[in-house]
Amino acid sequence: MLTPSFDLSQDPDFLTIAIRVPHARVSEFDVYFQGVDFKFYAKPYFLRLTLPGRIVENGSEQGSYDADKGIFTIQLPKETPGQHFEGLNMLTALLAPRKSRTAKPLVEEIGASEEGVEDDDEEFDWEIEQSPYEEVSESALNLQGHYGFGGLRSGVFQRLQDEFSDVIDIKDPDFTPAAERRQKRLAAELAKFDPDHYLADFFEDEAVEQVLKYNPWWTNTYSKMMAFLEKSQEQENHAVLVSFSEEEKYQLRKFVHKSYLLDKRAHRQVYYSLADILLAYCYETRVNEGEKTVESAWNIRKLSATLCWFETWTNVHEVLVSFGRRVLCYPLYRHFKLVMEAYRDTVKILQLGKSAVLKCLLDIHRIFQETDPAYILNDLYISDYCVWIQKANFIQYKMSPSP
Repeated sequence: MLTPSFDLSQDPDFLTIAIRVPHARVSEFDVYFQGVDFKFYAKPYFLRLTLPGRIVENGSEQGSYDADKGIFTIQLPKETPGQHFEGLNMLTALLAPRKSRTAKPLVEEIGASEEGVEDDDEEFDWEIEQSPYEEVSESALNLQGHYGFGGLRSGVFQRLQDEFSDVIDIKDPDFTPAAERRQKRLAAELAKFDPDHYLADFFEDEAVEQVLKYNPWWTNTYSKMMAFLEKSQEQENHAVLVSFSEEEKYQLRKFVHKSYLLDKRAHRQVYYSLADILLAYCYETRVNEGEKTVESAWNIRKLSATLCWFETWTNVHEVLVSFGRRVLCYPLYRHFKLVMEAYRDTVKILQLGKSAVLKCLLDIHRIFQETDPAYILNDLYISDYCVWIQKANFIQYKMSPSP
């Protein structure tokens, strides 16, 4: 667990605690306070403070979250209004646990019935060791790796590697340049390829043929668009063919509006990585016939080198080759027909336009958000894509798959 950066301030009646948790799963968090004890947990961050004065729960406490800055602000009423709390800047002392005596009896009856005793093994350990957060500048870290939407992130995994090592395959991404990441990815794929698995799927392809018959939602929508274009020869109105559910509209309202200043190279990267992510999503949707499983998040991130290796691209050909290699190395069904079908599905989505792409991104966001610890990929990529695509100068793709 990571001790977050935090700051305390006060006025005559309230103590205010600001906690910076930029990569937390903010949909699930716990706050506890009573007397001089304050505890906060939002994975992977944990904070336990012993306050220099007493606070109380009386209905006037307030909390807010700034999604743009990743800061929780919690305002707690003082038990004695007007009291001045000393030492709020003594952060190390505040982190120290309060010494307490054990409540265990000195004499315990052997063989006593345990009926009715609750099992606390799954409860969170609030006495976990803490260490003060230390901010380190990027120049001091000598970071070589940039990743995330448009390559705008770095330094994220310097402290989070242990928490999210199961999400990505690249080790030490902050200190691994792009060229080295690619070399390691290709070597990992070569080592993972199993000829026996590939040949088994090639000759015994009944299950593959079954999922190839599945029609995801965009298939019918694409057919309607093509019929519409044949009649009107106009492309401006086919976005109305894609609608959003109430849940999707709720997701959209929760995003924070941002503006993205991307240079020409980063702008191309965003489009190439978008295609890579959509290819993985199309594979996942098809093989599970539209149903979500416990493996859905794994399929998407494992098949997308963008998400799994923070790969960067210079052309569409690289994206397609990488996706094809990964389909033949990692998932349950490893068949080249699935590669081509995912390619055709992705082309249809891109030709349907921004609304269709956004609908897919929202589904990916929901899958990652509900999967621990894949939600970090929303913070690095998918949330930004969901915001960016709404104002992107998006041009429908005119690609067609090779026979």
